[in-house]
Amino acid sequence: MTDQADHASPAGPAATEIPGKPTSASRTTLSHIMTHSDTNLLGTVHGGVIMKLVDDAAGAVAGRHSGGPAVTASMDEMAFLEPVRVGDLVHVKAQVNWTGRTSMEVGVRVLAERWNESAPATQVGSAYLVFAAVDADGKPRTVPPVLPETERDRRRYQEAQIRRTHRLARRRAIMELRQQRAAEGIED
Repeated sequence: MTDQADHASPAGPAATEIPGKPTSASRTTLSHIMTHSDTNLLGTVHGGVIMKLVDDAAGAVAGRHSGGPAVTASMDEMAFLEPVRVGDLVHVKAQVNWTGRTSMEVGVRVLAERWNESAPATQVGSAYLVFAAVDADGKPRTVPPVLPETERDRRRYQEAQIRRTHRLARRRAIMELRQQRAAEGIED
């Protein structure tokens, strides 16, 4: 369930016959108020709680875009920018940035605001996740190409291609190192 064999162009020759979907078609926001049960030992919201919300929002977007089940293949670059506190209303905004043949990169922004104040929400985190669309047997299935609509969408699409290239290069380098070590008789 990797994006290794995926196409890199939403309208190129390797694209599927499935009609593309605009970025806005699956964009979503999930909101949740943080309570004492969400806190860590420091009294702020546990990073794992935020990560679960991020995965939930990204999964909803991936499922909507692909028209069926999609599973998390990887989470890249989860950044926690500010602590989240009890009583914060957290908004998790997600959209498909890029699609391959069977996988999608979903970008997520996490914003927080005090539940009882009218101050604007501030960004407290961000993440990029890769989802693979699967059928009822858990086998990869083709996804519609994403059609960026705005300049921001086009920038996100291009940045997602760079992240994909880095993921694939990192995977290749690790596999080569493991093969080299195995050839030298070094066991892990």
